[in-house]
Amino acid sequence: MLEELGVPFEVLDPDIDEKAIRKDSPEDLVMALAHAKADALLERLGPVDEPLYLVTADQVVVYNDTIREKPTSEAEAREFISGYSKAPAKRVGAIVVNNLGTGKTYQSLDYAEVRFQPIPENVIDVLIKEGTVYKIAGGLMVEHELVQPLVTEVYGTMDSIIGLGKHVVAKLLLEAASDVQES
Repeated sequence: MLEELGVPFEVLDPDIDEKAIRKDSPEDLVMALAHAKADALLERLGPVDEPLYLVTADQVVVYNDTIREKPTSEAEAREFISGYSKAPAKRVGAIVVNNLGTGKTYQSLDYAEVRFQPIPENVIDVLIKEGTVYKIAGGLMVEHELVQPLVTEVYGTMDSIIGLGKHVVAKLLLEAASDVQES
């Protein structure tokens, strides 16, 4: 998604234990995780002399008022995916941008919701066999070619559902870039 915005980037792994961070609300959880990722990476990066921005994010799916993170078993993945036919999947995301030159931080929450028609068992079987569902919050793969035709409604943007709202990232990067480092 950053490529689509024309933003050059490098992917870094913050290597944090996400399960060690717990919050009751989805908003508090994703914001805490995005900040924890930033903190871990800031320790490794150290100070910089050029304009450089660190973007971290996290997202969860909320289904029937329950936070769903990455499924940890086949049974859980199957339960998650089949359930999306019965009630909407709400995506709650947090995006944090750190201006490494000024030390200032910008953050925002991002929301989206998707509704599906019934998801056939054979589609669920394929998704589970491919394994990507275990790496995605709520096992929610709206971008998959077998799932896309089953989407009936989207509230918000598709990139927010997939996990990184371009409009939010662009807004935060513009805010961070407008900062001038004090001399």
